[in-house]
Amino acid sequence: MNIILKIIVKEFLQLKRDRRLFSVIFIAPVIQLILLGYAANLDITNVKTVVYDQDKTEASRDFIKSFQSSGYFSVDNYVENYKQITNLIDNGTDLWALVIPENFEKKIQRGKTVKVQAIFDGSDGNKASIAFGYVTGVVSSYSQKIMIDAQNKTGRKIAFTSTVVPEIRVWYNPDLKTRVFMLPGIMGLILTIITTSLMAMAIVKEREIGTLEQIIVTPIKPLQLIIGKTIPFIVFGFIDVLVVMAVMVFWFGIGIKGDFFFLMLASFFYVLSSLGIGLFISTISKTQQQAMMVAMFGIMLPMVFLSGFAFPIENMPGWIQIVTYLIPLRYYIEILRGVILKGDGLLQLIPQTVTLLGIGLLILALSSLRFRKRLE
Repeated sequence: MNIILKIIVKEFLQLKRDRRLFSVIFIAPVIQLILLGYAANLDITNVKTVVYDQDKTEASRDFIKSFQSSGYFSVDNYVENYKQITNLIDNGTDLWALVIPENFEKKIQRGKTVKVQAIFDGSDGNKASIAFGYVTGVVSSYSQKIMIDAQNKTGRKIAFTSTVVPEIRVWYNPDLKTRVFMLPGIMGLILTIITTSLMAMAIVKEREIGTLEQIIVTPIKPLQLIIGKTIPFIVFGFIDVLVVMAVMVFWFGIGIKGDFFFLMLASFFYVLSSLGIGLFISTISKTQQQAMMVAMFGIMLPMVFLSGFAFPIENMPGWIQIVTYLIPLRYYIEILRGVILKGDGLLQLIPQTVTLLGIGLLILALSSLRFRKRLE
Protein backbone atom coordinates (compact mmCIF):
# COMPACT_ATOMS: atom_id res chain seq x y z
CA MET A 1 0.00 0.00 0.00
CA ASN A 2 2.87 2.33 0.82
CA ILE A 3 4.32 1.81 -2.68
CA ILE A 4 0.98 2.67 -4.31
CA LEU A 5 0.73 5.88 -2.24
CA LYS A 6 4.22 6.91 -3.36
CA ILE A 7 3.28 6.36 -7.01
CA ILE A 8 0.14 8.46 -6.52
CA VAL A 9 2.18 11.25 -4.90
CA LYS A 10 4.65 11.06 -7.80
CA GLU A 11 1.81 11.54 -10.30
CA PHE A 12 0.48 14.58 -8.47
CA LEU A 13 3.98 16.10 -8.23
CA GLN A 14 4.44 15.49 -11.94
CA LEU A 15 1.18 17.34 -12.61
CA LYS A 16 2.34 20.22 -10.43
CA ARG A 17 5.55 20.58 -12.46
CA ASP A 18 3.80 20.31 -15.84
CA ARG A 19 1.76 23.51 -16.18
CA ARG A 20 0.59 22.58 -19.68
CA LEU A 21 -0.89 19.31 -18.42
CA PHE A 22 -2.60 21.21 -15.60
CA SER A 23 -4.27 23.55 -18.09
CA VAL A 24 -5.33 20.61 -20.29
CA ILE A 25 -7.01 18.86 -17.35
CA PHE A 26 -8.74 21.77 -15.64
CA ILE A 27 -9.00 24.73 -18.04
CA ALA A 28 -9.52 23.05 -21.43
CA PRO A 29 -12.77 21.27 -20.38
CA VAL A 30 -14.37 24.58 -19.38
CA ILE A 31 -13.39 26.26 -22.64
CA GLN A 32 -14.54 23.22 -24.65
CA LEU A 33 -17.94 23.09 -22.93
CA ILE A 34 -18.58 26.80 -23.43
CA LEU A 35 -17.54 26.76 -27.10
CA LEU A 36 -19.35 23.51 -27.93
CA GLY A 37 -22.35 24.59 -25.86
CA TYR A 38 -22.87 27.57 -28.15
CA ALA A 39 -21.75 25.84 -31.35
CA ALA A 40 -23.76 22.61 -30.93
CA ASN A 41 -27.10 24.30 -31.49
CA LEU A 42 -29.43 23.04 -34.20
CA ASP A 43 -32.10 25.67 -33.54
CA ILE A 44 -32.78 28.17 -36.32
CA THR A 45 -33.90 31.64 -35.25
CA ASN A 46 -33.07 33.69 -38.32
CA VAL A 47 -34.36 31.96 -41.45
CA LYS A 48 -33.32 34.13 -44.38
CA THR A 49 -36.29 34.60 -46.70
CA VAL A 50 -36.87 35.95 -50.20
CA VAL A 51 -40.41 37.04 -51.15
CA TYR A 52 -41.99 37.11 -54.61
CA ASP A 53 -45.27 38.97 -54.05
CA GLN A 54 -47.30 38.82 -57.26
CA ASP A 55 -50.41 40.27 -55.63
CA LYS A 56 -48.98 43.31 -53.80
CA THR A 57 -52.13 43.99 -51.81
CA GLU A 58 -52.85 44.73 -48.18
CA ALA A 59 -53.67 41.05 -47.57
CA SER A 60 -50.38 39.85 -49.08
CA ARG A 61 -48.41 42.38 -47.06
CA ASP A 62 -50.23 41.25 -43.92
CA PHE A 63 -49.36 37.64 -44.77
CA ILE A 64 -45.67 38.52 -45.15
CA LYS A 65 -45.79 40.42 -41.89
CA SER A 66 -47.05 37.27 -40.11
CA PHE A 67 -43.74 35.58 -40.97
CA GLN A 68 -41.66 38.53 -39.82
CA SER A 69 -43.51 38.85 -36.53
CA SER A 70 -43.11 35.13 -35.74
CA GLY A 71 -39.49 35.73 -34.71
CA TYR A 72 -38.12 32.97 -36.92
CA PHE A 73 -37.90 34.66 -40.31
CA SER A 74 -36.04 37.65 -41.69
CA VAL A 75 -37.18 38.86 -45.11
CA ASP A 76 -33.97 39.97 -46.79
CA ASN A 77 -35.04 40.31 -50.40
CA TYR A 78 -38.09 41.10 -52.52
CA VAL A 79 -37.89 39.93 -56.14
CA GLU A 80 -39.91 40.28 -59.33
CA ASN A 81 -39.37 36.89 -61.02
CA TYR A 82 -38.33 33.27 -60.47
CA LYS A 83 -34.89 33.80 -61.95
CA GLN A 84 -33.98 36.14 -59.12
CA ILE A 85 -35.22 33.53 -56.61
CA THR A 86 -33.00 30.90 -58.24
CA ASN A 87 -29.94 33.15 -58.04
CA LEU A 88 -30.47 34.02 -54.39
CA ILE A 89 -31.02 30.40 -53.30
CA ASP A 90 -28.16 29.08 -55.47
CA ASN A 91 -25.79 31.61 -53.91
CA GLY A 92 -26.86 30.64 -50.41
CA THR A 93 -28.16 34.15 -49.71
CA ASP A 94 -31.61 32.89 -48.69
CA LEU A 95 -32.78 29.53 -47.35
CA TRP A 96 -36.26 29.63 -48.85
CA ALA A 97 -38.60 31.66 -51.02
CA LEU A 98 -42.22 32.60 -50.44
CA VAL A 99 -44.23 33.06 -53.64
CA ILE A 100 -47.62 34.74 -53.24
CA PRO A 101 -49.86 34.31 -56.32
CA GLU A 102 -51.99 36.91 -58.03
CA ASN A 103 -55.56 37.42 -56.73
CA PHE A 104 -54.41 36.37 -53.24
CA GLU A 105 -56.57 38.99 -51.55
CA LYS A 106 -59.60 38.44 -53.79
CA LYS A 107 -59.66 34.70 -53.15
CA ILE A 108 -59.41 35.22 -49.41
CA GLN A 109 -62.29 37.71 -49.48
CA ARG A 110 -64.40 35.22 -51.44
CA GLY A 111 -63.63 32.44 -48.97
CA LYS A 112 -61.67 30.36 -51.45
CA THR A 113 -58.59 28.27 -50.79
CA VAL A 114 -55.37 30.03 -51.74
CA LYS A 115 -52.20 28.11 -52.57
CA VAL A 116 -48.89 29.83 -51.86
CA GLN A 117 -45.56 28.40 -52.95
CA ALA A 118 -42.61 27.74 -50.66
CA ILE A 119 -39.28 26.90 -52.30
CA PHE A 120 -36.56 25.56 -50.00
CA ASP A 121 -32.83 25.03 -50.33
CA GLY A 122 -32.70 21.34 -49.41
CA SER A 123 -28.91 20.94 -49.52
CA ASP A 124 -29.00 21.09 -45.71
CA GLY A 125 -31.90 18.76 -45.00
CA ASN A 126 -31.97 19.51 -41.27
CA LYS A 127 -32.25 23.26 -41.75
CA ALA A 128 -34.85 22.87 -44.48
CA SER A 129 -37.02 20.53 -42.41
CA ILE A 130 -36.92 22.84 -39.39
CA ALA A 131 -37.75 25.88 -41.53
CA PHE A 132 -40.57 23.92 -43.18
CA GLY A 133 -42.05 23.27 -39.75
CA TYR A 134 -41.90 26.97 -38.93
CA VAL A 135 -43.58 27.86 -42.25
CA THR A 136 -46.36 25.35 -41.63
CA GLY A 137 -46.99 26.80 -38.19
CA VAL A 138 -47.17 30.39 -39.43
CA VAL A 139 -49.50 29.50 -42.32
CA SER A 140 -51.76 27.54 -39.96
CA SER A 141 -51.95 30.46 -37.54
CA TYR A 142 -52.71 32.87 -40.38
CA SER A 143 -55.51 30.60 -41.66
CA GLN A 144 -57.09 30.51 -38.20
CA LYS A 145 -56.87 34.29 -38.05
CA ILE A 146 -58.75 34.57 -41.38
CA MET A 147 -61.53 32.32 -40.07
CA ILE A 148 -61.84 34.30 -36.85
CA ASP A 149 -61.96 37.58 -38.78
CA ALA A 150 -64.65 36.15 -41.05
CA GLN A 151 -66.73 35.12 -38.04
CA ASN A 152 -66.39 38.55 -36.47
CA LYS A 153 -67.44 40.32 -39.67
CA THR A 154 -70.47 38.14 -40.41
CA GLY A 155 -71.46 37.58 -36.80
CA ARG A 156 -72.09 33.94 -37.63
CA LYS A 157 -70.24 30.90 -36.44
CA ILE A 158 -68.88 28.72 -39.22
CA ALA A 159 -69.70 25.09 -38.53
CA PHE A 160 -66.92 22.55 -38.73
CA THR A 161 -67.26 18.77 -38.41
CA SER A 162 -64.80 16.44 -36.68
CA THR A 163 -62.38 19.20 -35.78
CA VAL A 164 -59.42 18.15 -33.63
CA VAL A 165 -57.43 20.82 -31.82
CA PRO A 166 -54.18 19.61 -30.20
CA GLU A 167 -53.27 20.95 -26.77
CA ILE A 168 -49.51 20.54 -26.72
CA ARG A 169 -47.37 20.04 -23.62
CA VAL A 170 -43.60 19.63 -23.90
CA TRP A 171 -41.84 17.90 -20.99
CA TYR A 172 -38.18 18.10 -19.93
CA ASN A 173 -37.26 20.76 -22.52
CA PRO A 174 -40.28 23.11 -22.84
CA ASP A 175 -38.54 25.56 -25.17
CA LEU A 176 -37.30 22.73 -27.43
CA LYS A 177 -33.75 24.08 -27.37
CA THR A 178 -31.23 21.66 -28.85
CA ARG A 179 -28.53 23.09 -26.58
CA VAL A 180 -30.34 21.63 -23.56
CA PHE A 181 -30.26 18.21 -25.23
CA MET A 182 -26.67 18.47 -26.47
CA LEU A 183 -24.87 19.76 -23.36
CA PRO A 184 -25.12 16.56 -21.27
CA GLY A 185 -23.69 14.64 -24.23
CA ILE A 186 -20.90 17.20 -24.59
CA MET A 187 -20.13 16.65 -20.91
CA GLY A 188 -19.64 12.93 -21.52
CA LEU A 189 -17.57 13.63 -24.62
CA ILE A 190 -15.21 15.99 -22.77
CA LEU A 191 -14.73 13.50 -19.93
CA THR A 192 -13.87 10.83 -22.51
CA ILE A 193 -11.28 13.03 -24.22
CA ILE A 194 -9.59 14.10 -21.00
CA THR A 195 -9.36 10.75 -19.21
CA THR A 196 -8.61 8.52 -22.21
CA SER A 197 -6.01 10.67 -23.95
CA LEU A 198 -4.23 11.78 -20.77
CA MET A 199 -4.04 8.25 -19.38
CA ALA A 200 -2.55 7.01 -22.65
CA MET A 201 -0.08 9.85 -23.06
CA ALA A 202 1.04 9.87 -19.42
CA ILE A 203 2.31 6.29 -19.65
CA VAL A 204 3.74 6.70 -23.16
CA LYS A 205 5.55 9.84 -21.99
CA GLU A 206 7.29 7.87 -19.24
CA ARG A 207 8.32 5.28 -21.82
CA GLU A 208 9.68 8.03 -24.10
CA ILE A 209 11.81 9.70 -21.45
CA GLY A 210 13.00 6.37 -20.00
CA THR A 211 11.47 6.59 -16.52
CA LEU A 212 9.15 3.63 -17.14
CA GLU A 213 12.15 1.32 -17.57
CA GLN A 214 13.59 2.65 -14.30
CA ILE A 215 10.32 1.86 -12.55
CA ILE A 216 10.25 -1.65 -14.00
CA VAL A 217 13.65 -2.55 -12.46
CA THR A 218 12.45 -1.47 -9.00
CA PRO A 219 10.54 -3.86 -6.66
CA ILE A 220 7.26 -2.24 -7.77
CA LYS A 221 4.77 -4.85 -9.00
CA PRO A 222 2.83 -4.23 -12.24
CA LEU A 223 -0.50 -4.21 -10.38
CA GLN A 224 0.79 -1.60 -7.94
CA LEU A 225 1.98 0.56 -10.82
CA ILE A 226 -1.40 0.27 -12.57
CA ILE A 227 -3.33 1.22 -9.42
CA GLY A 228 -0.95 4.06 -8.62
CA LYS A 229 -1.25 5.40 -12.17
CA THR A 230 -5.03 5.02 -12.34
CA ILE A 231 -6.14 6.61 -9.05
CA PRO A 232 -4.82 10.14 -9.83
CA PHE A 233 -6.65 10.15 -13.15
CA ILE A 234 -9.85 9.00 -11.43
CA VAL A 235 -9.46 12.04 -9.15
CA PHE A 236 -8.80 14.31 -12.16
CA GLY A 237 -11.83 12.84 -13.91
CA PHE A 238 -14.09 13.61 -10.95
CA ILE A 239 -12.76 17.14 -10.71
CA ASP A 240 -13.47 17.61 -14.42
CA VAL A 241 -17.01 16.29 -13.95
CA LEU A 242 -17.66 18.77 -11.14
CA VAL A 243 -16.14 21.70 -13.04
CA VAL A 244 -18.06 20.94 -16.23
CA MET A 245 -21.31 20.49 -14.29
CA ALA A 246 -20.77 23.83 -12.58
CA VAL A 247 -20.34 25.54 -15.96
CA MET A 248 -23.46 23.82 -17.30
CA VAL A 249 -25.56 24.87 -14.29
CA PHE A 250 -24.29 28.40 -13.66
CA TRP A 251 -23.29 29.49 -17.18
CA PHE A 252 -25.98 27.85 -19.31
CA GLY A 253 -28.65 27.61 -16.60
CA ILE A 254 -29.32 23.88 -17.09
CA GLY A 255 -30.02 22.40 -13.66
CA ILE A 256 -29.63 18.78 -12.58
CA LYS A 257 -33.14 17.46 -11.96
CA GLY A 258 -32.16 13.98 -10.76
CA ASP A 259 -29.97 12.45 -8.06
CA PHE A 260 -26.56 14.16 -8.05
CA PHE A 261 -24.84 11.38 -6.08
CA PHE A 262 -26.13 8.71 -8.47
CA LEU A 263 -24.72 10.80 -11.32
CA MET A 264 -21.33 10.82 -9.57
CA LEU A 265 -21.49 7.05 -9.16
CA ALA A 266 -22.30 6.57 -12.85
CA SER A 267 -19.44 8.93 -13.74
CA PHE A 268 -17.07 6.78 -11.68
CA PHE A 269 -18.21 3.67 -13.57
CA TYR A 270 -17.64 5.43 -16.87
CA VAL A 271 -14.20 6.72 -15.87
CA LEU A 272 -13.17 3.09 -15.28
CA SER A 273 -13.88 2.24 -18.92
CA SER A 274 -12.29 5.40 -20.34
CA LEU A 275 -9.13 4.90 -18.27
CA GLY A 276 -9.05 1.26 -19.35
CA ILE A 277 -9.19 2.36 -22.99
CA GLY A 278 -6.38 4.85 -22.33
CA LEU A 279 -4.32 2.09 -20.70
CA PHE A 280 -4.86 -0.14 -23.73
CA ILE A 281 -3.80 2.65 -26.11
CA SER A 282 -0.57 3.05 -24.13
CA THR A 283 0.30 -0.60 -24.80
CA ILE A 284 0.06 -0.22 -28.59
CA SER A 285 1.66 3.24 -28.90
CA LYS A 286 5.34 4.11 -28.85
CA THR A 287 5.09 7.92 -28.91
CA GLN A 288 2.71 10.53 -27.52
CA GLN A 289 1.77 11.63 -31.05
CA GLN A 290 0.88 8.05 -31.94
CA ALA A 291 -1.15 7.68 -28.76
CA MET A 292 -3.08 10.86 -29.54
CA MET A 293 -3.79 9.75 -33.12
CA VAL A 294 -5.04 6.35 -31.96
CA ALA A 295 -7.17 7.97 -29.24
CA MET A 296 -8.75 10.54 -31.54
CA PHE A 297 -9.28 8.57 -34.76
CA GLY A 298 -9.42 5.01 -33.46
CA ILE A 299 -11.52 5.59 -30.34
CA MET A 300 -13.08 9.07 -30.07
CA LEU A 301 -14.61 9.46 -33.51
CA PRO A 302 -16.30 6.02 -33.55
CA MET A 303 -17.62 6.64 -30.03
CA VAL A 304 -19.02 10.03 -31.03
CA PHE A 305 -20.71 8.63 -34.13
CA LEU A 306 -22.12 5.50 -32.46
CA SER A 307 -23.00 6.73 -28.97
CA GLY A 308 -26.12 8.72 -29.85
CA PHE A 309 -24.34 11.97 -29.03
CA ALA A 310 -25.34 13.65 -32.28
CA PHE A 311 -26.98 10.98 -34.44
CA PRO A 312 -30.06 9.04 -33.23
CA ILE A 313 -29.22 5.36 -32.81
CA GLU A 314 -32.77 4.44 -33.85
CA ASN A 315 -32.08 5.82 -37.35
CA MET A 316 -28.97 3.65 -37.87
CA PRO A 317 -28.99 0.31 -39.76
CA GLY A 318 -29.73 -2.73 -37.61
CA TRP A 319 -26.20 -4.15 -37.63
CA ILE A 320 -24.73 -0.80 -36.58
CA GLN A 321 -27.26 -0.56 -33.74
CA ILE A 322 -25.90 -3.88 -32.47
CA VAL A 323 -22.34 -2.46 -32.53
CA THR A 324 -23.46 0.53 -30.41
CA TYR A 325 -24.15 -1.81 -27.48
CA LEU A 326 -20.37 -2.16 -27.12
CA ILE A 327 -19.85 1.60 -26.76
CA PRO A 328 -19.68 2.67 -23.08
CA LEU A 329 -20.28 6.32 -23.98
CA ARG A 330 -23.76 5.34 -25.24
CA TYR A 331 -24.84 4.24 -21.74
CA TYR A 332 -23.18 7.19 -20.02
CA ILE A 333 -24.92 9.72 -22.29
CA GLU A 334 -28.27 8.00 -21.65
CA ILE A 335 -27.64 8.29 -17.91
CA LEU A 336 -26.53 11.93 -18.18
CA ARG A 337 -29.60 12.97 -20.18
CA GLY A 338 -31.91 10.92 -17.99
CA VAL A 339 -30.64 12.38 -14.70
CA ILE A 340 -30.05 15.96 -15.84
CA LEU A 341 -33.10 16.48 -18.06
CA LYS A 342 -35.72 14.01 -16.81
CA GLY A 343 -34.83 13.64 -13.16
CA ASP A 344 -34.33 9.87 -13.45
CA GLY A 345 -32.53 7.87 -10.79
CA LEU A 346 -31.03 4.43 -10.31
CA LEU A 347 -34.40 2.65 -10.54
CA GLN A 348 -35.10 4.05 -14.01
CA LEU A 349 -31.53 3.57 -15.24
CA ILE A 350 -30.56 0.18 -13.76
CA PRO A 351 -29.89 -1.50 -17.16
CA GLN A 352 -27.60 1.31 -18.35
CA THR A 353 -25.80 1.51 -14.98
CA VAL A 354 -25.15 -2.22 -14.65
CA THR A 355 -24.00 -2.48 -18.28
CA LEU A 356 -21.72 0.55 -17.88
CA LEU A 357 -20.12 -0.95 -14.77
CA GLY A 358 -19.67 -4.34 -16.47
CA ILE A 359 -18.07 -2.83 -19.57
CA GLY A 360 -15.85 -0.58 -17.43
CA LEU A 361 -14.53 -3.45 -15.30
CA LEU A 362 -14.02 -5.67 -18.35
CA ILE A 363 -12.11 -3.04 -20.34
CA LEU A 364 -9.97 -2.07 -17.35
CA ALA A 365 -9.19 -5.71 -16.51
CA LEU A 366 -8.23 -6.66 -20.07
CA SER A 367 -6.14 -3.52 -20.52
CA SER A 368 -4.39 -4.13 -17.18
CA LEU A 369 -3.51 -7.69 -18.18
CA ARG A 370 -2.03 -6.50 -21.47
CA PHE A 371 -0.12 -3.73 -19.71
CA ARG A 372 1.31 -6.17 -17.18
CA LYS A 373 2.51 -8.45 -19.99
CA ARG A 374 4.27 -5.50 -21.63
CA LEU A 375 6.02 -4.69 -18.36
CA GLU A 376 7.01 -8.28 -17.65
